[in-house]
Amino acid sequence: MARELSEIRMLAAGEGGLVLEMGNRISPAINARVRRLAKLISRTGIEGVIEVVPTYRSLMVYFDPLNINRSDLIKAVQRILVSGPGPGAEAKEKVRIVRVPVCYGGEYGPDLDYVARHNGLSAEQVIAIHSSRSYLVYMLGFTPGFPYLGGMSGKIAAPRLEKPRKKIPRGSVGIAGSQTGLYPVESPGGWRLIGRTPLKPFMPGAPDPFLLAAGDYLKFTPVSSDEYDRIRLEVENGSYITDTCMIFREREANVQGG
Repeated sequence: MARELSEIRMLAAGEGGLVLEMGNRISPAINARVRRLAKLISRTGIEGVIEVVPTYRSLMVYFDPLNINRSDLIKAVQRILVSGPGPGAEAKEKVRIVRVPVCYGGEYGPDLDYVARHNGLSAEQVIAIHSSRSYLVYMLGFTPGFPYLGGMSGKIAAPRLEKPRKKIPRGSVGIAGSQTGLYPVESPGGWRLIGRTPLKPFMPGAPDPFLLAAGDYLKFTPVSSDEYDRIRLEVENGSYITDTCMIFREREANVQGG
């Protein structure tokens, strides 16, 4: 990562924040470097660093100014960038694909028909396109566990609602512009809802409360309403096992299909 040192902008964010900007566009390659730097900083254990938060193209480093000043933190980050991941670093990285069952349309996806009409497609074609690929989870935000996904086909893009809904059910799957996402908790929102998953993307109080993490890939899998109800009951009684798989890929490459 030494070559990236001169390309990174380091910006102050209040008294206890340092923003590391690693690019000016949204891309899997830049996001992969952001996540890799986040792991390196976390593993190094810089005294005074409280938390690192990856975003699309930057990394926020929260620190305690009573334990480390900004200048020393910048020097520590620079040393990490110069030294890189160290000897023996793999050319490939292990990534997780999480399959999320979705019941499309009807009461679960009231905007599916609109998205179809807007794009001159049938509802079945929208479902086929939406569920045909794996989406990179760039980051989590907006609400706890909300995944910002990349890679949706422009063939099913649709504008946001003119008037946002006051209450969107947990698990709703939506489209806004050229993005798709998954509502982890009940909340207001203006995305076009095309389906819903019975899974709980955010489980406060659990040892690992988030279904997804930055760097994962999400694969939507169509299910019937009967399957939705069966899975929902399994989720509620704790017997459901999330369908995941691990694959190796070249660093900074896209994963499609799956």
